[in-house]
Amino acid sequence: MFLPRVVHFEINAANPESLTKFYEQVFSWKFEKWKGPMDYWLIMTGKNEPGIDGGLTRRTAARAATVNTISVPSIDEYIEKIKEHKGTIIVPKTAIPGVGWTAYFEDPEGNSFGLMEEDTTAK
Repeated sequence: MFLPRVVHFEINAANPESLTKFYEQVFSWKFEKWKGPMDYWLIMTGKNEPGIDGGLTRRTAARAATVNTISVPSIDEYIEKIKEHKGTIIVPKTAIPGVGWTAYFEDPEGNSFGLMEEDTTAK
């Protein structure tokens, strides 16, 4: 049985260029500007240690947040499950070209999270 796991975290920032310096100086994390179609910085948190890597994006909401992203085999299937159990879609299913599909949600208590379906043919 496939159990969805947290595979990525995302930090949003009003000033990404400045905030990357904070995390570099405090935790020695490494940042790399993504060459994709949006402002996005990949975060490498370690080499062979347990844990996950993440990303930093320009803030689009009014409040700061850290979002965990969960890998699922079918984003459409999980969108239906989330709606059925009173979750709310914040950002609808969106293609990340060459990577896969993503969408963002709130659980019934207002906690944000993302879903990711790997699909290198996504456009």
